[in-house]
Amino acid sequence: MIGESESLRNRRDAGMKLAHALRRFATADPIVLALPRGGVPVGFEVAKVLGAPLEVLIVRKIGAPGHEEFGLGAVVDGTEPQIVLNDEAIAAVLAPRSYIEAEIARQLVEIERRRRVYLGDRAPLPTHGRTVILVDDGIATGGTVTTALKALRQTRPEYVILAVPVAAPQSIADLTGEADEIVCLATPEPFWAVGQYYRDFAQTTDEEVVALLAENRAQVEAGS
Repeated sequence: MIGESESLRNRRDAGMKLAHALRRFATADPIVLALPRGGVPVGFEVAKVLGAPLEVLIVRKIGAPGHEEFGLGAVVDGTEPQIVLNDEAIAAVLAPRSYIEAEIARQLVEIERRRRVYLGDRAPLPTHGRTVILVDDGIATGGTVTTALKALRQTRPEYVILAVPVAAPQSIADLTGEADEIVCLATPEPFWAVGQYYRDFAQTTDEEVVALLAENRAQVEAGS
């Protein structure tokens, strides 16, 4: 655990601390899913300790017409990409079905592009019937994590753990029920921004993500 006022050195340090709290899941043969890009260094350390495969879970928001920052839903990558729509938001902005369908198609293309950057031609790992640990570097509002968990549920995993080093207390409360279990090392109050709790919160690059995924594959193959 980390103290409410204690800062994390960087994402790798956060991952090592989080991994310690997740050791009991090592015997469950879990898959670690990390939200790119910042969640990947955290997830890498978790996967390393648990001897688990590391995968990225790419989430692409469907924005409202002319107001892309206002989310109407999202497309989430996987062996079968999942669509999560907010019907109330869609009705509120009078977004036509043709627009939603076009945005879904556009985001699927972008997901495919990003997947090729991170995974090459390798297909995403299936999560059906598996213990899945969803990892990010922290949670402020929880919007992306909520969408990811809802989409993940549609793939029918056996057990879902949300694991983060630090999060806003209200966000953790709101996420209760979206996962079978939540492991969070600290919920400072007041909560301002995830980066406030890291001494080094430099942006994670695509190159770092690719390198960590490759290193994880090598570790898993060596241990199998």
